Amino acid sequence: MENRVQRILLIASLLSALGGFTAPAFAADDKEKNNDGELGKIITPDIERRHIKEADLDSEDFEVGLYYGMLSVEDFGSNPVVGVSFAYHITEDFFAQLNYGTSETQKTSYELLSGGVELLTKDQRDLSYYNISLGYNLLPGQVYISEKWHFNTGVYFIAGAGNTRFAEKNYFTYNLGAGFKFYATDWLMLDLGMRNYSFSHELFGESKKTNNLESRLGISLFF
Repeated sequence: MENRVQRILLIASLLSALGGFTAPAFAADDKEKNNDGELGKIITPDIERRHIKEADLDSEDFEVGLYYGMLSVEDFGSNPVVGVSFAYHITEDFFAQLNYGTSETQKTSYELLSGGVELLTKDQRDLSYYNISLGYNLLPGQVYISEKWHFNTGVYFIAGAGNTRFAEKNYFTYNLGAGFKFYATDWLMLDLGMRNYSFSHELFGESKKTNNLESRLGISLFF
């Protein structure tokens, strides 16, 4: 009888031990579920996404433009220049461009100091040029003016050759430059550029190579 009672007490103590061991496991599971719920609220907040519609650039390959700027002719001062340009976009990166510009040069410092000597007549001071160049677009980007207003931009390099007519003579001319493009719309572009026109002349009795720097602001239309 005594052994039977001992067995019953032993079985009861084992069952109670097992029950005490498993109870915390259920409590831990409940705690983990509560923590997951709180972390879910922190990690996945309800964010309202802002949808932006970006206008595509016109897919036309041709571009025509007008420009105005200043042309610094070596020994003949800085003078206003106006011109027209026509471009064909061969690929997204490369384009060919034709330019024609005119300007009227000033007197040299020698003419101004001498008082009466004139190296060139008034008609001979007119300068005009034309050239064909190959350009390369790089560094495309965007300018943000506000949250709703942003515009496409780009930087380009250009080089080519052509002719300069000055003092009633023609001079073979190399040109090299760079610029910044600002696309106001998908068909209208502003162009801020620099060019250097290099040619040699003999206006002072001997051959002299000159570098003539031009800064310009242009507006172009795609069609």
